[in-house]
Order: sequence, then structure tokens, then C-alpha cells
Amino acid sequence: MINLVDTDSSKIAAEFIRARRRSGSPAMGMVMTIVIVADEEDADDAMNVARSASREHPARLLGVVIGSRRGPARVDAEVGIGSGASGERALIRLSGEVTRHPESVVLPLLLPDSPVAVWWPGRAPDDPANDPIGRLGTRRITDAASVPTSKARAMQRQCASYSPGDTDLAWTRITGWRALLAAALDQHPGRVLSASVTAERISPSADLLSAWLSDRLHCDVRRGSSEGPGITSVVLTTRQGDVTISRPDGRLATLSSPGAPDRPVALKRRDLDELLSEELRRLDPDDVYAATARHLVKMTEERTATRRAARTDGGAPNTGAPNTGGRKTGSQKASSRKTGTTKTGAKRG
Repeated sequence: MINLVDTDSSKIAAEFIRARRRSGSPAMGMVMTIVIVADEEDADDAMNVARSASREHPARLLGVVIGSRRGPARVDAEVGIGSGASGERALIRLSGEVTRHPESVVLPLLLPDSPVAVWWPGRAPDDPANDPIGRLGTRRITDAASVPTSKARAMQRQCASYSPGDTDLAWTRITGWRALLAAALDQHPGRVLSASVTAERISPSADLLSAWLSDRLHCDVRRGSSEGPGITSVVLTTRQGDVTISRPDGRLATLSSPGAPDRPVALKRRDLDELLSEELRRLDPDDVYAATARHLVKMTEERTATRRAARTDGGAPNTGAPNTGGRKTGSQKASSRKTGTTKTGAKRG
């Protein structure tokens, strides 16, 4: 690795050329540029994950660490090539005024006439497609599960701001589940009456899987909680019986279906480099993810509206009756018993 202190894009590009000549390979055969926008504490791990993924997708890796806006504009970089990975890599640290325009440093370093994938391994912008660096990408990859807090809210924001080219690794994590469920229904055709997804209490992947099932099967999907790891079971209820996929250990699943013996199925939880590699295989917009994202937003809005309505029913009425301080009158209690209204509102999704 070559350290460049107080540098600029042209010097980083020149160092790429010198590094290729030193390695005796002026043409590296790179097929894309991968831009990794990470915090300082996550940058090294994220670059290692991207290097592993680049073995399948030879790429120029550009790690970008956006530091403090205080002080003079400064660009530092570590430039390297080889060391067990194909392609070139640079970890670029920005500070000062240049942090307001990081795309001005990244743009000159993109490989010409090739796709650009932007990956946020930690916190991502609420609208990746309108982020200064995100606008450079043909594919924008976020990971709601890596956010330290409010993972479900982060997933909601990504779905609400979806633009063609966006995706989230929470969606990639359920590829195996979706394939196995589709294969199970091919073997047992028939209408699914209801479904349930059981997973850790906070799991963006489980939320997306529930939305996908609800959107595709047009049925109610119940969201249950377990100790994990990840998603532990999915049950599809049909007239012939339940189709169940259970994975309590995060490695081996059991497929149970009516009239057939239980079958073990490999359904291992994958590492980040495998997930990233899968997403880089497809650089066109994912229409299924787009439909699922829209449906998840719709489901969340419906649940929120139901809870607000339930809270209104459980509090003081808005019909001009006197305020009882939150306590129900006798007629209100009777009305609640008839309608099944509770203080907590609708069933938990």
C-alpha cells in the first residue's frame, strides 16, 4: 500500500497506473467500480469484504471515509493493488470543506464506460439515489441490519425512498428463503389461506419476507418473534395442511409439507462478502424488490393508521361528549366489548 498525504484525484489515478506497471499488468481486466462509503471504524472491515467480493467481480475499489468538516480541505489516500485480490483499491479519507462535495474526488476515479456500485456498509442516507455519491451509482446497496439502532425504521426509510437501482442486503439475505418457498408451493399448488414469519424481534429481513409473501400470495401474514438467529420459521397454511420451513440453528432447515416426509435443506446464513457478491451479479433494477418495498410501506401505513384509530377509540370521544379524563363511561365500555377494541389497538404484525 502506498500512502498519499494531502493529495488529489489526479495523483491517486497516477498512482494506480504506477502500481499496475510495477505489478507487470498494465491491463487489469476490471469490470466495474465499487465505491464503499464507510465510517473510520468500519472502513478496514468493509474494504476486506469488498476485496473478497471482487474475486468474483474484478473491480476498482474506492473506499471513502468522510471525516470532520472543520479545518482546511484535505484528501489522504492509501493506494494498493494485488495482495490476494484482483483489481485496484484506494482508501480515501476526506476532511474539511471537501467533505461537502465528496463526489468531486470520486468522479475522476471511476472506471470509464463501466457500471458503478455504491455500498454503504453502515448508516446510509435516507434517500441513496439523491446522495452526492449515490447519484454516481448504477446500483446502490444499503444494509438496514447493520445500523446500530432503529433497524426497522431504517428499512422503512429505504423502502419509502426507493428508486430504480436501490437494494438492501436485508433483501439479499432472504434469497434462499424465497427460492425454497416458491419451490415448495410448486410441489403443492393451491391457495395459501394465511402465513406466518417467525424471527428475531427486530429483523429487517423478516419484515421484507412478510411483505413479499403478503404481496405475492394476497393473504394475511402474521409476524412472530423468536430468539433467532435471524428468521427461524415460515408457515404457509393451505386447505391441504401447513407447508413449514423451520431453521432453528441458522444452518440447516427442515421442509415439512402435507403428505410428504420431512426433508432437510441447506439454508445457511451467509457472510457479507457472499451477499455483496450476489448483489453485484445483477446491476439492473430489481422489480420484485421494488414491489415488495412499496408493499412494506403500505403495510406499515395501514398498521399505523389502525393503531391511531384504536388509541382514539380508547380515549376521550370526539363527539362532543364530556371528557372523562381517559376513563371510559359505562356505555363506552359496552361499545368496546361489542367491537373488540382494546387499549393496545390492532393485532401485532
